Amino acid sequence: MAGDEPADGPAEVWDVVVVGAGPAGASAAYAAAVAGRRVLLLEKSELPRYKTCGGGIIGPSRDTLPPGFELPLQDRVHAVTFSLDGRFARTRRSRRMLFGLINRPEFDAQLVEHAQKAGAELRTGATVTRVEQHGPAVPDRRTVAVVLADGETVLARAVVGADGSASRIGAHVGVKLGQVDLGLEAEIPVPPSVAEDWKGRVLIDWGPMPGSYGWVFPKGDTLTVGVISARGEGAATKRYMEDFVARLGLAGFEPTISSGHLTRCRTDDSPLSRGRVLVCGDAAGLLEPWTREGISYALRSGRLAGEWAVRVAESNDAVDARRQALNYAFAIKAGLGVEMAVGRRMLAIFERRPGLLHATITGLRPAWNAFADITRGSATLGGMVRSNGMARRALELLDKRMDTSSGVGPAGRGVSARDRAASEPEGEQAPEEV
Repeated sequence: MAGDEPADGPAEVWDVVVVGAGPAGASAAYAAAVAGRRVLLLEKSELPRYKTCGGGIIGPSRDTLPPGFELPLQDRVHAVTFSLDGRFARTRRSRRMLFGLINRPEFDAQLVEHAQKAGAELRTGATVTRVEQHGPAVPDRRTVAVVLADGETVLARAVVGADGSASRIGAHVGVKLGQVDLGLEAEIPVPPSVAEDWKGRVLIDWGPMPGSYGWVFPKGDTLTVGVISARGEGAATKRYMEDFVARLGLAGFEPTISSGHLTRCRTDDSPLSRGRVLVCGDAAGLLEPWTREGISYALRSGRLAGEWAVRVAESNDAVDARRQALNYAFAIKAGLGVEMAVGRRMLAIFERRPGLLHATITGLRPAWNAFADITRGSATLGGMVRSNGMARRALELLDKRMDTSSGVGPAGRGVSARDRAASEPEGEQAPEEV
């Protein structure tokens, strides 16, 4: 609470300081503010700001939004075209919406507005250089010092790090990363005739490098086009992006924005807290390993971090603060951690047998239904494997078909041309499903 008075005079102490105003940070700030705590949300950029992101809002994202939040949807997806490096394209359709598409600047700004309405205070242009839990800047053991680039020190009873994949707060906590990928993206304005062809439909293209894929997400008169693959394949990823855009017939349109971004997934044993500091979202390496979908992980982990940060702030000693922080870690691992474990298995299969996965999801109705259920939010990948015997057996069967002796997987993303040829389906392009 405010009113603490260290030796050099009175200093304001916030209950919770959240670093980073993306989906994770805004969700954390909202959760803590709704609980009636004094919350400060720090963001280094001015809002709204662009973020490299496809902008897909799946069911788990929608279900975690604050009450009364109206999604600024640019399109509603009812169809998905899948292709294997530009070939064997097949479109699957659904009468019900699969997921929605948003522009991140509007979405993020609206989340921040909800946090402010709940009582959180926002400060932009505030770059955090480090946090300290001991030393002269910290008046007592119940306080964390957040040091800004201009030399100012902000005091808090609990800190939530949501400052992105290159997080300074994550470095303080000691977050360990086991998978790093490079995403490239372009926002491409298109004429009405082209926009109409993409309306309500997205493209997912399983790419030429192990674990890579590309996407086209329509957003009114603009197409968000991107690719992602393992870090270290920068030149090949750039070629894939160029070839992908050309293949789509979009090379003649000038992008308004071209950007790149690294996504980072945590290891199983990576910490989620240190003392009175918690991390969430990209700062914690919380990301779906196979698709690298991060918005739902940011929203869900941010909400949990905000709720548990309130409990940490209320703790009168280090033992109780540690207990609350461990409870936060348990909540993350019991939910998102289970989903990430299944996602890692899916990524390993995808890296080794992309053709098999393509044939499964486009040719088997149960696989398509599972995809639709997950995107709508009526099921999760982890929950499906736990509770659905057929899904569990299918994943086990795919695991068995993996050549585990080849060393292919999230830790070693290599696959020979011979293996890739064996994984590709034979025959002509499959007809579009109506």
